Amino acid sequence: MKVEQLSLTGENWSGDIDTIEIQPNLILLFVSLLFKSKRALVSKLQERYPNALLVGCSTAGEISGSKVSDDTVSLSAIEFEKVICKIATVDIINIDKSYEAGKFLASQLENENLKHALVFSDGSNVNGADLVTGLKSILKNTSITGGLSGYNIDSKEAFIIANSNIVGKKIVGLGFYGQELNVSFASNGGWDSFGADRLVTKSKKNIVYELDGQPASEIYRKFLGEKVNTFPNSGLSFPFSMRVNELDTPVVRTVRAINEEEHSLVFAANVPVGSSLRLMNSNADRLIKGAENSAKSAINTITQQPELAILVSCVGRRLLLKQLVEEEVEAVEEVLGKHPKITGFYSFGEIAPSGNSSPCELHNQTMTVTTLSEC
Repeated sequence: MKVEQLSLTGENWSGDIDTIEIQPNLILLFVSLLFKSKRALVSKLQERYPNALLVGCSTAGEISGSKVSDDTVSLSAIEFEKVICKIATVDIINIDKSYEAGKFLASQLENENLKHALVFSDGSNVNGADLVTGLKSILKNTSITGGLSGYNIDSKEAFIIANSNIVGKKIVGLGFYGQELNVSFASNGGWDSFGADRLVTKSKKNIVYELDGQPASEIYRKFLGEKVNTFPNSGLSFPFSMRVNELDTPVVRTVRAINEEEHSLVFAANVPVGSSLRLMNSNADRLIKGAENSAKSAINTITQQPELAILVSCVGRRLLLKQLVEEEVEAVEEVLGKHPKITGFYSFGEIAPSGNSSPCELHNQTMTVTTLSEC
């Protein structure tokens, strides 16, 4: 497995891709919404590398090496020697069909030789939790990682890339086939929970109406106090830890809106009735430590040095870390070492298991790390 990593800018992208020396059979593209030449880029890549699959999505920030940018393309050219890759796509008919979309996508990828599935979805038109549940219903023994694409909040503009297709309202899955693939993964947030557990007594999908039989918005307002006046920023600073049952690893759920008329909380992902919520907070040092721990967990079970690391971190973490955002990427790089190439993006939802022995989940406010190599 050979990897070349480029960070393309609007001015120099054409000349930069001419410097690729390997013959890639897979090219990952994480593209800024500000990058205007994406169609010309895809066209030239297809002309220059007709045997390469092109896969990627729009971002809320591009990760290339240890740098985080807003107007670039993080390009990874990958040449596998033994592993075979396959693309599958599915349209998002409507958000209520996200489970069915995940199930259909997984059925296209399913094969006894499938080792890993990498999934990127339009982040503005999908229920990410239902998507992951649909994927897991078919790919019961296959690891899955990926993320929901970044998008413009005002226009909901987002897109995925699947060869020549650069479109919204679509999900792309990339299957890796062959036992020669070494893959590892982990997800960690760096958040601390505090206060009492609250039982979700009334909810529908990602909207929570009651906690412990009381209006959810009133309880959250009491939690936040005066900080409620800075919402939605305070929602990023004070998400919830969610546990469906006592045996589950908790996942982070971010509050995206407070509905005053319905006295409800609108979360970034599903919060089922019967689950328990507990308030969380963090600071920059703990978020950066969480990214470091994600990298440590990802490589804890592998003996071969990875060639590529794909990082998917939450846009909420970026907004909280501000000018320190590159420090969480640098923390991952320090764990992985200088050899593996690093690519990735800031997302509106991260898809990964918490560790190599955990089930895949949709996460909010985490740093996920997926490493790849060939044996």
